[in-house]
Amino acid sequence: MTFDSADPHAQAAFWAQVVGSAVEDHSALVDQLVADGRMPADDRIVINGRSAFRDVAACSDPASTEPRFYFQRVPEGKTAKNRVHLDIHVDADQKAAEVARLEALGARLIETHSDRGPVTYVMRDPEGNEFCLH
Repeated sequence: MTFDSADPHAQAAFWAQVVGSAVEDHSALVDQLVADGRMPADDRIVINGRSAFRDVAACSDPASTEPRFYFQRVPEGKTAKNRVHLDIHVDADQKAAEVARLEALGARLIETHSDRGPVTYVMRDPEGNEFCLH
């Protein structure tokens, strides 16, 4: 699943925490590409002491059982409602705590509704992409 973003590394870190996955470590590949002259050194940044691609980041489930999230830098910001959004299932008795946890990570609660059954919390990630906790 690919997301356009202003800050791919921040988005990868946020979503890794949301879905319980890990930010992928591409440092060995990045360093090798620069050493071989196949990637300009300016396209490498250092995050948490490790080399990374400047304009892309990803997070994935180490067991490879969940979808991989890939974030790519784009020059324009989000301008309209998402045509696709993620639904994150949370047990009913844990929803309020999960909303609070995600808000602490930088998400924003937009609305709460129960017009289709269980209570659903509509949220936005730090870059404004909508997602639901249901």
